Formats: sequence, structure tokens, C-alpha cells
Amino acid sequence: MNFVRNRWLYSLLFGAVLSVSVGGIINCLAPAAIAQESGEQAASTAKESAENPATEEKAAEEASPAKATDSDATAEALASYIQETDYTINTLIMFICAVLVIFMQAGFAMVEIGLNSAKNAVNILSKNVMDLCVGVLLYLFIGFNLMYPGDAWTVDGYLGSFTPFVVESDGTGYGDYSSYADFLFQVAFAATAATIVSGAVAGRMKFSAYLVYSAILTGLIYPISGAWKWGGGWCDSMGFQDFAGSVVVHAVGGFAGLAGAIFLGPRIGRFTKDGKSGPIPGHNISFAALGVFILWVGWYGFNPGSQLTYAGAANANATTYIALTTTLAAAAGAVTALITAWTLFGKPDVTMALNGVLGGLVAITANCDRVSQVESLIIGVVGGFLVVMGILLLEKLKIDDPVGAWPVHGLCGVWGGLATGIFGDLPDGIDSVGSFITVQLISTVAICAWAFITMSIIFGALKVIGMLRVSPEVEQSGLDLEEHGLRAYPLGADQ
Repeated sequence: MNFVRNRWLYSLLFGAVLSVSVGGIINCLAPAAIAQESGEQAASTAKESAENPATEEKAAEEASPAKATDSDATAEALASYIQETDYTINTLIMFICAVLVIFMQAGFAMVEIGLNSAKNAVNILSKNVMDLCVGVLLYLFIGFNLMYPGDAWTVDGYLGSFTPFVVESDGTGYGDYSSYADFLFQVAFAATAATIVSGAVAGRMKFSAYLVYSAILTGLIYPISGAWKWGGGWCDSMGFQDFAGSVVVHAVGGFAGLAGAIFLGPRIGRFTKDGKSGPIPGHNISFAALGVFILWVGWYGFNPGSQLTYAGAANANATTYIALTTTLAAAAGAVTALITAWTLFGKPDVTMALNGVLGGLVAITANCDRVSQVESLIIGVVGGFLVVMGILLLEKLKIDDPVGAWPVHGLCGVWGGLATGIFGDLPDGIDSVGSFITVQLISTVAICAWAFITMSIIFGALKVIGMLRVSPEVEQSGLDLEEHGLRAYPLGADQ
């Protein structure tokens, strides 16, 4: 038995050794055989080609189209993938930026509530809610295509087209981003321009009159002047630069608010009979501070979002640089306003610092893409100083602006437009700083005058028909209960 077992074992071992040996020999010989066969085939092909050149040309013609087709298909697929990816990134980031700008409505509401009397809190909230809601509807039906007419101008360069609704995006004909995201982003800007006025007219304007004003501003006034720059109108043709809207958005709202404050007149008790200022303190500075922080965060949708395309290293770098200059100007504005107020009044007034943040943000909005870090600090410093000086100027003129809407958005908006010409990189077609400043000055004055004059007509008409201001009795008891039938706070806490 042992012999049999050993014999089988030896046989298996011998077979394994033989198999490995044969396999190795075949593996060694196979490449040579293949190479020899390939060489023979190549030689045969070469001989055939030499004897008949047409054969070689025919083979090349048969191979080239197939190779070219595969290469073109691969390149086309890669280009389509890159385009789709860029479209997706741009659309989603624009949507996020639109949400941030819409969130600024909460910031404006908190600032205005905090700096006004408690008895008007419901009225202020109502105005800020309806700013957005009325703005969305009017901008959809009228404002959007009026501001961005493409080639469909009613009056070339000055008045766009009255076409309702948003052009459809099916997600296949890739542009830079979806038209739906574009509308959401742009309507948030329109609502911002409208809500700026709310603070300037707080505490004495009828709610119905405010709705009329808001509809006209978001549906007509803002889109028409916005088209002059962002719709490719006459300001844009001159070379006017306003990256995210120091003038187009903020100055329009600021000067519209100034018109409203003038036609309304000051709140009861704001100025004494002999012309002295009688400040009416805000009831909740915590709300005001929270509102400013919300606005600062929202501004990262406002300014960096205005880059519009974000995919790729260059766009990503530009977007974050815009965020950097925005931050520097805001911080410089706050510090400057605080120091200026401290020097003038002997106390570090936090409300001035809060408005200094906003002044710096407004001033940098026009030029955040084209100024250096040092220049952004200078722009913020001047913005913070102008806020304090603007508030003092309004007091001298006996104009009651409860939240400082004109100093922050109007005055600093003008400064932002001019600072772009002073510090900003020269755009194509403009060859000197002097020419650039001239273009910025002409366009800024025109847009501000448009807002102030048109809204003066609206507020003046409302005043003539008795629709503008509430009665003294309603104003003294508070707009919340009289206009809305609600109290924001328990009875006895609304003073």
C-alpha cells in the first residue's frame, strides 16, 4: 500500500513539474512567435503597399474616420460634462446667494423695529413682509424683463420691455446658470431697494400708502434705472461700473426714502417748536444689533453672489476676494463711526457703530471686485464717517429719518459709486481716472435724481389726496393697534 501511495504521489509531482516546465517554455516562445508573425505580416503589408500605393491610402482612409469620430465624440462628451457641471455649480450657488439676500429682509426688519417705538413694531413687520411679497409679484409681471430686456427695448437704452414671467430653463440648453435662479437673485435685490424706505418713513405713514409706494418702486422705478446699468442701457454703454448695487440698489432706496421723509414731515415730538432736536430712542437696541449682524451675513450673498459665475479656480478666487474686501470695509466703517461719534458726543454710541457697519458695506458694494485691500479699508473708513455726518446733516435740516436710511444707503451709496471711479481698475474703453470719475458721477447723479424725483411725485400725490400720513391721534397711540388691530407686546409695554 505504501508503494502504491508513493507511486501516485511521485506521478502527481512529476506531472506538476512537467506542466510548469511546458508552460514556461510556451510563455517564452509565444511573444517571439507573435512578434515574428507580426513582423511577417508587417513585411507583407509593406511589400503590398510598395507594389500598390493605393492600398496604403485606402487603409489610411478607412482608419482615419473611425479614429476621428471616436476622438470627436470623446471631446464632445467631455465638453458637455464640463458645461453641465459649471451650470450646476453656478445655479446652486446663485440660489444660495439669493436665499442670503432674501434673509436680509429679516435684518432690515430687526434694525427698524429696534430703532423705533414698540407701539409700531407690528406695522414695521407688516411693511417688511409685504415689501418682499408685493415685490415678487410686481417684479414677476413687470420688473424683471423691464430691467433685463435683452434686445427687446421699448426705448433703446432707456426703457425695457413689459413682458411678464421668467423665460423657462429646461436644464439642457446650458447657459451660465438657470433663469429661475437668476430671477430669485434679482427679485431679492428689488425687495432690498424697496425695504430701505421703510425705515425712513417709520412711525407715521399709512400702511395703504406704503403698499402703493412699494408696488411702484419694485415694478417700475427700480427696474427702469436698473436697466440703465445692469440691463445694458445708456449708463452701461458709457462704462459706468456698479458691481453689486451701491447706486443701482442702495442709493435708489436711500433717495426714495429721503423723498418720503421730506413729504411726511417729522414724527410728533422729534423736533421742538424752537427747532431743537428731540431724539426718540429706539425701544430695543438688541434687535437693532441682531438685525445688523443678519444684514452683514446676508451681504455675503449680495456682493460675492454678484460674481454670477462661480465654477472654476478663477471664479472661486474672485468670489472669495469680493467677500474679503466686503468684510474689511464693514469693519473699518464700524470702527470709524464709533470713534467719530465718541469724539463728537463723548460716548461710544453703539447705534452709530451699527450704522457704520452698514455704511461700509454699502460703500464697498459698487467696487468690491476691483479695489485692493488697502483701498477697501479707505472706502469703509469714509463710509463710516459719512454715516455720522449724514445723520447730523438731517438733524440740521429737520428731516426725520428714524434709522438713518439716507445716510447709510443714500449718502454711502453715492460715495460707493464715486469711490469706484477713484480707486477702481479702469474698465475697457476708459483710459484715465478722470474720465472714469466723470462717468461714475454722471450715472450716479442721474440714477439718484431719477429715484428722488419720481418718488417725490408719488409721495406728493399721496399727500395731496390725504393718503400719506396717519392722524396725530393714531401716531401718538401707535400704528400697531390703530392700523393693524394688533399689539406686538403686552399692554403697558408698548411705549
